[in-house]
Amino acid sequence: MLLSASAPQILGVVEGARLRFGEEPKGEGTWAGRRLLFLDERPAFDLTFWCGTCQLLFTRLDGANQTVSLKDAADRLADGLDGIDEAIVERFAELLPQGSYLPMLIEIEPRLVFPLDDDDYFANEQVATWNVERFWGLPHYPKTPYYRTFQTPVADHAHLYEFVVPMVPPNWNNAERVKELAERLTESSRPTAVAVSTLDISQPANGSAPNWYAHWGLTHFLLDGHHKLAAAAQIGKPVQLLSLLSLDASLASPEQIQRVPELLTRPAGPRPATT
Repeated sequence: MLLSASAPQILGVVEGARLRFGEEPKGEGTWAGRRLLFLDERPAFDLTFWCGTCQLLFTRLDGANQTVSLKDAADRLADGLDGIDEAIVERFAELLPQGSYLPMLIEIEPRLVFPLDDDDYFANEQVATWNVERFWGLPHYPKTPYYRTFQTPVADHAHLYEFVVPMVPPNWNNAERVKELAERLTESSRPTAVAVSTLDISQPANGSAPNWYAHWGLTHFLLDGHHKLAAAAQIGKPVQLLSLLSLDASLASPEQIQRVPELLTRPAGPRPATT
């Protein structure tokens, strides 16, 4: 649920960003390298390929081995935000490369999902459209638990899916800290996590594919709030998320990205079943 949004703005640093989206060097005979999220210049996540017809994906890599919380923002985020806090936005933007970002404050109800669960997007909605991966004969394996939060129709042939992806597995969290935050969340949904986000839009090239439609994948990579998300999922309570949605790093047009705040005000609902 959208609480507040700003117009897209230029944020980030020219040099010294800890996280960045980019492309690895091209392999011989290939037209593009893998699209990656880097943390401290190490590949942290393999992302949806550039083509626009490949299935959505995020796959945890060896570089996703630490969080990037900012201690000087901890108290402010623990109390929760009333709206887009420019000081907090600018502070977290120092972790990111200079570019165009759309800040949003949203309320989410995270559900922790493990690969091949009944609620796993990759084993269910994705397979219904793209089928299993051709080489492996299996659904995509993201190599991480993740959170599902929201979905809603975009149009007759397009559907939005929202994910929150932790930089480290939830079982790395401190159990006592999760318990403490769970108690706080029973009284208020205001405690706020922070993420850098992308919107990737993919649809199969073949319009006759089973259950053919465009998948809009809104993916939030957690910068701060791993314990908050774990606590909210554990007790089934909402929590706030400050998202810095990157226009430059998304596989979507600026016009499509600027639709996201409105889409997050719509009623949640699954993709209608096909017969």
